[in-house]
Amino acid sequence: MSKQSLRTAILEAIRAEKLAMDFYLAAAAHACNQRPKLTFKLLAREEREHARAFYDSYPHDDLDPFEDLMGSPPDTSAEWWQELNEVMSGRFDEAEALKLSLAHEKMLESDLRETAKTIEDPEIRLVYLKNAELTHQHQLLIENDYQAIAGE
Repeated sequence: MSKQSLRTAILEAIRAEKLAMDFYLAAAAHACNQRPKLTFKLLAREEREHARAFYDSYPHDDLDPFEDLMGSPPDTSAEWWQELNEVMSGRFDEAEALKLSLAHEKMLESDLRETAKTIEDPEIRLVYLKNAELTHQHQLLIENDYQAIAGE
C-alpha cells in the first residue's frame, strides 16, 4: 500500500471513529434513561481511543494534530448523523438510538476487517483488527442495553 493510500485509510478510520464518537455524545446528551446514557458516554470515550490508536499507528508526520482532527465539528451530513436526528426529532427514543448504534457498529466492524485485508504493514493491520474486535464488543454491550430497554 502506498504512503498516500495508507494515509487515506488511516484518515478514513479516524473519521469513522470520530463520527461514532459524535453520535454517542449527542445520544448521551438526549438520553433520559441512565443505563443507555452511561453506555453512550462510555462508547464515545472508547471511539476516541480507537481514533487515537489509528492516529498513533500512522508512521509518518503529515497528519493534522490529533486534537484538531477530533475537535472539528460533527459531520452533520453523514448518514448516521441524519438518522440520529430523525430519532431525536420529537421525544428521544433510547431503544431506537441503540438499534441504530448496533447497525452502524456492525457496518464499522465489517469495514475495519475489510480494510485490514488491504494493509501490508502487520502492525497497522493489527490496529485495524484490534479495533474491529473492540467494535464487536460494542455490539454486545449495545445489544444488552437494547434488550433491557426494549424488554426483549
